[in-house]
Amino acid sequence: MNTRIQFSDFSLSKEVAKAIEDMGFEEPSPIQALAIPLIQAGRDVTAQAQTGTGKTAAFGIPLIEKIDPAKRAVQAIVLCPTRELAIQIAEEFTGLLAHIPRITVLPVYGGQPIDRQLRALHQGVHIVIGTPGRVMDHLERRTLVLNDVATVVLDEADQMLDMGFRDDIEFIVKKVPQDRQTLLFSATMPQPIIDFSKRFQNRPEFVRVQYTELTVPQIEQSYIEVKDREKLDVLCRVIDLWDPRLAIIFCNTKRRAEELAGKIKARGYRAEELHGDMKQSQRDRVMGGFRKGLIDILIATDVAARGIDVEAVDMVINFDVPQDVEYYVHRIGRTGRAGKSGRAVTFVAPRDFTKLREIQHYAKVKIPRIPVPSQGDVARTRTLAMLDKIRKTISEGGLETYTRIIEQEAEGDLTSVEIAAALLKLQMEQGTAESPEIRDAITFPDTGAEPGMVRFFLGVGREHKVQPKDIVGAIAGETGIPGKAIGAIRILDSYSFVEIPQEHAAEVYEIMKERTIRNQPTKIEPAQGQGRRSSPQ
Repeated sequence: MNTRIQFSDFSLSKEVAKAIEDMGFEEPSPIQALAIPLIQAGRDVTAQAQTGTGKTAAFGIPLIEKIDPAKRAVQAIVLCPTRELAIQIAEEFTGLLAHIPRITVLPVYGGQPIDRQLRALHQGVHIVIGTPGRVMDHLERRTLVLNDVATVVLDEADQMLDMGFRDDIEFIVKKVPQDRQTLLFSATMPQPIIDFSKRFQNRPEFVRVQYTELTVPQIEQSYIEVKDREKLDVLCRVIDLWDPRLAIIFCNTKRRAEELAGKIKARGYRAEELHGDMKQSQRDRVMGGFRKGLIDILIATDVAARGIDVEAVDMVINFDVPQDVEYYVHRIGRTGRAGKSGRAVTFVAPRDFTKLREIQHYAKVKIPRIPVPSQGDVARTRTLAMLDKIRKTISEGGLETYTRIIEQEAEGDLTSVEIAAALLKLQMEQGTAESPEIRDAITFPDTGAEPGMVRFFLGVGREHKVQPKDIVGAIAGETGIPGKAIGAIRILDSYSFVEIPQEHAAEVYEIMKERTIRNQPTKIEPAQGQGRRSSPQ
């Protein structure tokens, strides 16, 4: 692939180009660069491409360009094996159609009430994305007419054949006019796929993306399952836990990189973004600061990170699972340079597990899952690191002057253990002053809660019609911690108390300060003593 190819090379409409810009994608993925020009030229295409390669946009962009919004009829149909994939494709099409609201997309699949689909089809849609079974159902009901379809896409064709949809697919394709354009995307090319191509495609162009094998065994790879809204807090814990000297955080889009850089810097980290829209002088400044250690964290997109070769990078964090399998290999290869060890951690949201499986399969690597680090984990790690520094200082000697001072103080009402503990506490608190999560994890006062819990005051009560389910629902919904993990709740007239596990306390406190319960500000604060409090101070 020519790495200089841009979306502007494809002669896109200004509406689609603007949508791509809004989505933040910098340049086409390999499969997009190969397939889009052929599809725009009207050729039938057979593409060997895996999930997570950007193939939806590869057929979606040129397909959308062919739709006539004024013609209220189905003009394109996309067949795929599962409801999950149908929904995913429909969501991406919706993004690409952000500035063309007159073009409508309808996903049809089993498990959804058919009445809703019937109403939409009756009103008229332009693009149908569906599973073969439900599409067959609509054809038999005569609620779906394919007489005006100009483009047929078979996505994950090998899976559909493996699942026994061959007869259904052939029946559906035969209902489409013969002068159609037929696009076939498949992860593998077994003989049945080749036979299908010969029967239903017209002199198709064959395109394929080769994948790079992972050959960096010294890199310790892992993933963390985390929801999107929790990623920022988890990212801070990961950074604080492993304390990398230099780290690169990868985002899929330039907008995401810019937003994350702003949030990370606001939390006191020395970070800068790097993306393809920056001027060369800006990129040189950022990279110069990164190489000199003036910037600890580089938040980059895949395009901007090309050519980065900094030996001291000891950690890569995939804030987003990469869109292309090959990008994963390139990303983690930024660490573990010059024979050194490195660490790569990938944040995986629930919708990303299909991509994760593809990465493991094609990169021939097993990526283990690790738990989300807690504030307690970070605090313990920092304490152990400080103790290591203390041991090293002792072994280096030169402590005679300080030893005499401690011995003199210990002759009074202080023990040497108390003095050492106080000094360690002061050092740790000073070292975590810029990290609200760590500070709160260490210094929550005694709130009168059960062991392992922290009790919080809430400025809502019975007079606000608050019930236990409201408190549990608000906290669990906003923070993502399981509702069953929330402890005792006590609701009084104008305020309430709730107990939260110690490991989640700082997170709940930070998030719920900005939230409401039954449209009332939470006024959340750590409770005092045994929770004897009648009003906010």
